[in-house]
Amino acid sequence: MNPLSMLDRKLVRDLARLWAQALAVALVMACGVMTLILALGATRALDETRSAFYDRTRFGDIFASVTRAPDGIKSAILAIDGVSAVATRIVNPVIIDIAGMAEPASGMLISIPDHGEPAVNRLYLRSGRMPEPGRSDEAAIIESFALAHGFRPGDQFDVLINGRKLTLSITGITLSPEHVYAIGPGDMVPDQRRYGVIHMRRAAIEGAYDMVGAFNDVSLTLARAADKKEVIARLDSILEPYGGTGAYDRKDHPSDAFLDSELDQLKAMAQVIPPIFLFIAVFLVNMIMTRLIALEREQIGLLKAVGYTNSAIAWHYAKLTLVISVVGVTIGAIAGTRLGHGMASLYGEFYSFPFLVFSREPDLYVISTLITFAAALAGAANAIMGAVRLPPAVAMRPPAPTKYRSLLGGLSCAFRQLFSQLTVMALRHLVRWPLRTTLTTLGTALPVALLITSLFALDSIDHMIDTIWFRADRQDATLVFATARSQDAIREVARLPGVIAAEPFRSEAATLRNGHRSRNVQVIGSDPETDVSRVLDQDFAPIKLPPKGILLSERLASHLGLALGDQVEVELKDGRDRTALVTLVGLTNSYIGLNANMSREALDRMAGEGSRISGARVIVDESQINALYQEVKQTPAIASVALQGISRQRFRALVEENIGISITIYVSLALIITFGVIYNSARIQLSERARELASLRVFGFTSREVSSVLLTELSIMVLLAQPLGWVIGKSFSALVAKGFENDLFRIPLIINPSTYALSSLVVLAAALLSALIVRRRIDHLDLIRVLKTRE
Repeated sequence: MNPLSMLDRKLVRDLARLWAQALAVALVMACGVMTLILALGATRALDETRSAFYDRTRFGDIFASVTRAPDGIKSAILAIDGVSAVATRIVNPVIIDIAGMAEPASGMLISIPDHGEPAVNRLYLRSGRMPEPGRSDEAAIIESFALAHGFRPGDQFDVLINGRKLTLSITGITLSPEHVYAIGPGDMVPDQRRYGVIHMRRAAIEGAYDMVGAFNDVSLTLARAADKKEVIARLDSILEPYGGTGAYDRKDHPSDAFLDSELDQLKAMAQVIPPIFLFIAVFLVNMIMTRLIALEREQIGLLKAVGYTNSAIAWHYAKLTLVISVVGVTIGAIAGTRLGHGMASLYGEFYSFPFLVFSREPDLYVISTLITFAAALAGAANAIMGAVRLPPAVAMRPPAPTKYRSLLGGLSCAFRQLFSQLTVMALRHLVRWPLRTTLTTLGTALPVALLITSLFALDSIDHMIDTIWFRADRQDATLVFATARSQDAIREVARLPGVIAAEPFRSEAATLRNGHRSRNVQVIGSDPETDVSRVLDQDFAPIKLPPKGILLSERLASHLGLALGDQVEVELKDGRDRTALVTLVGLTNSYIGLNANMSREALDRMAGEGSRISGARVIVDESQINALYQEVKQTPAIASVALQGISRQRFRALVEENIGISITIYVSLALIITFGVIYNSARIQLSERARELASLRVFGFTSREVSSVLLTELSIMVLLAQPLGWVIGKSFSALVAKGFENDLFRIPLIINPSTYALSSLVVLAAALLSALIVRRRIDHLDLIRVLKTRE
């Protein structure tokens, strides 16, 4: 008979005996595999789909806007070294009037060539056809807007084009590489109902905007070896006389920047979450294998005595570890793939891609399997080496009894008076095995930390909503004019139906520089005593805008390497080459974008063209809101409107939906980890101390009293794990918040006491369930079998 076949049969018996513990470990491994496959698969799906879609549609590498530039300079742009293609066009914001929809929708009207396709930023036609040349009433719209309103080719809607209402007939539904993430002005998340992108033939709109033979937007694609910084500098110099607002790279394009942010979050998930599960799996494997080998030392000695080699015994226990790992990898791969398909579907709805398929490339599963196997074998290595080093003669003797000495000296008597004998037994066992106690406590603390890391987002989002919409931007609507208007325009806004208060603001595109560092931003000028929309300092208190100087958000000041009192060079991108040195007089707190604020009077002086306003922030009587909507739809001067209440509701709904899914997943994973740690620890302690507990039963202690010895140990470790889990959870949350931070979006680290409490309650409930299962096994101990003398 093959000697290994005997060990294989022992392996089957061990698995049958340890199936519950092995399954608990396998489930923890499965969590690590699942999150790794989910994060990496979703990252690949999003990244590869983006690359394929961008290549197919020739998405631009460089973008720029101007006030009005002649078509003749297109050849000069194309002559820039490294430029491979140029597309000039007309782009303007519009108000869209949808039948049956009270509030006005905002839109972006973009021209396409009268004949053929654009050289850059081509459209992907989903259905229908493109508008025919010479037809001024035909348009193609992006799919997200069409789906939100149930539009199909042949349907119609009204749009306000430079003061003239025009009824457009939809000829086609499209996707655009520029609007994969289509977000309207003033919104924090996409609102497909209230923001649409419309494409029309150039001849149909150039007359309406006085753009015959001219353009106000340009996109370039570059050769592979092109120097982007040099191209941007050359392009800016060409466009500057025509009101160029500063060219920018693809990475600064709003749609692509949001996609990059999502990819960064997925990568952070792959780097932070799976290692937590794999660490716990290593700990559990080490705990099981160490104690299993300790219990089987006599069998190991006997196997060695009859001729089994050290390598055969080592491979036997390694196979046990690998079998458990295979179960975990299989469960994790199936769960990760299924959840990955679900995530791909969500991304397909959220981002406007023609397709999005979850990545199922073999190397993804091979990597997950190898990492899991390596982690499991690393956890078992020390225990297996202990079995290999054990001489047969020593192994066949029972281990020497543990020597217990008093740790409290003269205080031990007083200590015993405070606690019962059974409690002292439990405490003594914890103290005598400090490493085991510490690791079990740490293993129980990690699910608490995991829950805090997932739940803190709810606290942070509530804080963000309160800060953004109730402390800073408290207006009901923000009206943006088609062109800058005189101060008199604010009186016209105040006369609109339902307007209770109206505050003007001025917005100017600018480049801020400090040495070699620079950033393109919008400088917002407001009245010093503004109350509707307020600028907040670092402590979230309203700031009275000073008559001189500029205020920057902390992140923007950090990018530019500026401190209070430093001077920053401000170059206004209005085509008149105005540059000024302005003192940084304050830092502001903002969770959205890179912000620069000045008093409107100071910005007017720097711009040098008198008092001008770009729009107004208004508070509206809710009973007259529909009348205001109707008036806005008829007002040519208003190019777009942002509705704060709807934006806030949309933001909360979308975030809570996404976070709700994440929380469900992480609560399930935390329960699995808690059960795996507590149940395995309790089962192994029961195996080690079965004779001791059975002896107590024989001496007359009740089943409840005997159970209290083991359960007291578990309870102390679980309780000690709670504050440790809080500390670790706050650290993990800080890492997540830092990993998600970018120029578009910042999550504050806000953790409410209720989050700590809820996380602990979930883990305590899982620990209680595990303890009850073990208690049942103690109640059913076979005293005769446990107490019989070992041969």
